[in-house]
Amino acid sequence: MVAFLSASEHRAASGAASQWQAEYDVIVVGYGAAGAVAAIESADAGARVLLIEKMPDPGGISILSAGGVRVADDADAAFRYLRETCGGRTPDDVLRALALGMTEVAGYLRDLARVDGAVVRVESAVGNYPFPGCDSLAYADIESIPGFGDPAGYLAARPFRPGCLLFRLLLDNVEARRADGRIDVWLSTPVERLVQDAGREVCGVRLRRGDDVICVRARRAVVLACGGFEADEDMKRQYFVSTPVLPGSFRGNTGDGIRMAQAAGAALWHMWHHHGPYGIRHPDPSYPFGIYAKILPMWTPERGAKQLPKMAWIIVDQRGRRYVNEYPPYISDTGVRQFDHFDPCAYRHDRLPSFLIFDEAGRRMYPMGRSITNDRDAWYEWSADNLREVENGLLIKADTLEALATRLGIDAQALLRTVREWNAGCDVGRDAAFGRRPETMVPLREGPFYAALLWPVVINTQGGPVHDASQRVLDPFGDPIEGLFAAGELGSAFGHIYMAGGNLAECIVGGRIAGRNAAQAGGAGRRDVGALRA
Repeated sequence: MVAFLSASEHRAASGAASQWQAEYDVIVVGYGAAGAVAAIESADAGARVLLIEKMPDPGGISILSAGGVRVADDADAAFRYLRETCGGRTPDDVLRALALGMTEVAGYLRDLARVDGAVVRVESAVGNYPFPGCDSLAYADIESIPGFGDPAGYLAARPFRPGCLLFRLLLDNVEARRADGRIDVWLSTPVERLVQDAGREVCGVRLRRGDDVICVRARRAVVLACGGFEADEDMKRQYFVSTPVLPGSFRGNTGDGIRMAQAAGAALWHMWHHHGPYGIRHPDPSYPFGIYAKILPMWTPERGAKQLPKMAWIIVDQRGRRYVNEYPPYISDTGVRQFDHFDPCAYRHDRLPSFLIFDEAGRRMYPMGRSITNDRDAWYEWSADNLREVENGLLIKADTLEALATRLGIDAQALLRTVREWNAGCDVGRDAAFGRRPETMVPLREGPFYAALLWPVVINTQGGPVHDASQRVLDPFGDPIEGLFAAGELGSAFGHIYMAGGNLAECIVGGRIAGRNAAQAGGAGRRDVGALRA
């Protein structure tokens, strides 16, 4: 082992990795759910593993999830559902591998639960879209872990979410393997580049530890599991139709793994596809996240008739007109898409921002927003009665609709006409314009009236490097880049619409496949070659 290179020494070497400062069999980049599973599987397959996370705390966005991993009792039925969900944008063999893995997730979680006594629960839950195979689906989650649970949050995640239970199970399993020397964990350690040999095979990483830039060798493979690009403004401007799109919860996902994979020769897919609802921008420009509008339960058209709660608001565009069913079946999936409309006569995205409108009776119903963050510093606690938000500018208040329209800069008569038509629909229990379910409809009659400026909020992106059914990263000609695997949100299989719990399923299934295959890649004697490049 040689001394660390200083940053200046490494720059002088023009990025070439002439020396290794550490060696492992497998290097996993990113310590969310996918990275944790990949590390666990590689270690259990006999590899010595380095698990790296650039943030000071692990968890990524997995720790903030609703905790339900999509599972299935029939791989063929799950495949049919995934095929519809991905809209022909993902190869069948990749989807078949995911579908088969979904039938094994519950048993895998029960195996992991031996470490800490976690209680695994499986509950039937049809797919959120009524595609063929939706009735075969369910959720597997962690009901409880003895002695664990804090309403204030876990690690840097606030508030405590079901995803904290799932991530704690994974973390406990990483720690068990860390204790016996099979896994090392480096936090606050950004990876800057992949290192490749003269044949373009990935053989390690260049990373930063404090003030030192060092190169770490991967004798067998590198697994990229470092998330998407929801916190990278440049990438969002390039790949999304309308911007800004506010990051919802985590500032660590800045597309690092995507850029590294590109530099190694990877093809990309699904870069346009992101998943999220509409939300509210904090008036303080230094606050890094969007604030979610109150999220109400999902429902599946044509499957069951569960009663939905009342939604206190309507949404209007910059002309004061409703343009959407405010309560679609899966608002956290398609809520972002409505903002992409471009008016070719006005030369603008006339729904960006939109306006969420409610009255005094609605204000008293429930808090209109909520924060969910994995961040040591950034957190906003929405008030129970919505009044603090009037004071700080998150909500705009006016005594009349005309005055509210003036404050918003929209046509008052158009807004009055919109609300009048809406109230008439509420009276007869029918939204003739957009088909919102009648039990969710609430009239807007009681002043004062309130508004929030609405923006798209991205929970997570789906794009990244193309991978095959073995989770190997592929180049633009469909050939694997030797020594490189990907898992989780980084290059998700979802390329059309999203399946609730689907990214967690990819984290478990794809993480397992990538971890096992990475541990078996190459051989201990390979890569003893001369020229390396980073």
